[in-house]
Amino acid sequence: MSTRLILILAAIGAHASDFSRDLYPILEKAACRSCHHADGVASATRLHFPEPDAVPARIEAFGLSLAALVDRTNPGESLLLSKPAQRVPHVGGERIRKGSAEEAELRRWVETLAAKPPEEIAKATRAARHAGAKPKAVLRRLTHSQYNNTVRDLIGDRTSPASQFPPEDFVNGFRNQYQSMNLSPLQMEAYSAAAERLARHAFRGAGPAAFGPDFVRTFGLKAFRRPLMPDELARYGKLHASERDPLKAARLTVEAMVQSPAFLFRLDETDNPAWKAYASASRLSYSLWDTMPDDDLLQCAARGDLNSREGVEKAARRMLADPRAKAALDEFTSQWLRFDRMLTASKDRRIFQAFSRETAFAATEEARMFVAGLVWSNANFMEFYTSDYGYANADLAKIYQVEAPKEFDRVRFPESSERAGILGQTLFLALTSKPADTSPTARGIFVREQFLCQHVPDPPPGVAADLPAVTEDKPRTNRDRMSEHQSNPACSTCHSLIDPIGFGLEKFDAIGARREKVKILFFPGNLSPNRKAPPKEVLLDVDTTGSVAGIENSNFQSPRELGRVLAASPVCQECVVKQYFRYIAGRMETVADRPAIRAAFERFRDSGFRFQEMMVALMKEREQ
Repeated sequence: MSTRLILILAAIGAHASDFSRDLYPILEKAACRSCHHADGVASATRLHFPEPDAVPARIEAFGLSLAALVDRTNPGESLLLSKPAQRVPHVGGERIRKGSAEEAELRRWVETLAAKPPEEIAKATRAARHAGAKPKAVLRRLTHSQYNNTVRDLIGDRTSPASQFPPEDFVNGFRNQYQSMNLSPLQMEAYSAAAERLARHAFRGAGPAAFGPDFVRTFGLKAFRRPLMPDELARYGKLHASERDPLKAARLTVEAMVQSPAFLFRLDETDNPAWKAYASASRLSYSLWDTMPDDDLLQCAARGDLNSREGVEKAARRMLADPRAKAALDEFTSQWLRFDRMLTASKDRRIFQAFSRETAFAATEEARMFVAGLVWSNANFMEFYTSDYGYANADLAKIYQVEAPKEFDRVRFPESSERAGILGQTLFLALTSKPADTSPTARGIFVREQFLCQHVPDPPPGVAADLPAVTEDKPRTNRDRMSEHQSNPACSTCHSLIDPIGFGLEKFDAIGARREKVKILFFPGNLSPNRKAPPKEVLLDVDTTGSVAGIENSNFQSPRELGRVLAASPVCQECVVKQYFRYIAGRMETVADRPAIRAAFERFRDSGFRFQEMMVALMKEREQ
């Protein structure tokens, strides 16, 4: 395809090369890509930059695709020319200075595109969609969760040894992204120590008949999630035969196998036809169960049942009915919604006496039950943003101002609370806040990145992040203090995309309690003679006017109204699919993945947003 694309581009004319050489570096320097890419805050627009490592042919085709933003009858009024210079309103601000040499270069390219025949440009842009290859993760290291579950199902160990391993880092919003899962010396030592312990306690109570000379083959199939190769069979067979006691021989084999790369790394892709179905079995089991394939799935692989999309769907539906699927979904939920941040959050106890470690745990438990309830009841998953209920215990009931239910019973939010879905729950409202106050910026970033799949660029180096102090003689709301973000060009580009989201949620404080006014407490200093006196309290009116730039008719003033905006947005709907894809694939999506994601999204949408249907669709699409 890339050769054909190059020929098409060559046929269009020599001017195509001008884009890569002259204009593309200007657009890159102007940081247009930071918003205009598949996961940028401007992803809903028609302008999408190619990936940073895109092949030259794709960059050339991108230059031609900009014709969609050119007015052929009046090139000087084209959006491609007027928006970067902010001659018309542009959320990203002025990116190319008016009257500059850079604007002149952009103008030349606009005029070039205006003169090109539409059918020739259409050929190149269609071909560009197929340029680039899907990255292959041939082997993926077991996550700590997968390691614990696998040794549980393989040898019955329930001690969760991986809980003592070095912690995993979050990359792209998850802990299982393969580019961050290399083996450090410390990790290798942890695997070795765990293998010794696992082997020492394996097979307690089992008789010697269970560990005969067929043991290596059968255990190896389960441990490596594929049949052993002849040299592996010979090597482990020799090791097994070195011990005369059958139980000791089995334990020695276990210790060796669970330290092998074939155990620690799961087969995700393979060019070996004999192993293709076993790779499919591993993809299914670690996606839907977060653990190794069971005997039925390995038998499906051996029979070739997983070599068809129909076979994959049948297996996936069986697996979703298994309790292990529920635990696996909980793991996805905990990472997507960043339970780790909530469980380590601290709040100023002088201000928020109702918050404790138990409250933090309760907030994660509510969110877990909430997501699970939507998924396993086959409800419309977009109720994740719009539902009028939650799951509360006594701690959360105080925050929600509802009658204390039995432990984690379903409770309906009062109409006057203006709560809805995840946006009205303590989890979201508290983990996106600071210890003593809310953070409109953090709330806006979380909505953009977790619920719209739009990456917010990091602040420019050297930009002062401090806001004006709040003093007794000049108390100010967050909106007032953050007005600097709008007046400073270095800040406004990004903050105009995130702060207005957070402003619309300011009726809810740093632990998720509703407030009619912002309460600011000034405590006496340690050197004050009246340091034990009660704090001075100041109440300020709160302006909760919010909006989501990039989504039409998105003004809102509460979590309930924002939930309706998000639930109706195709960008938000497709983001659910993207987030689950990133989780099960262990990487970000690429251009080559878009057809699969789009097909799964359409199945998700057409099913009435049933999450299980999306899961099955993605399993099938990944087998193509």
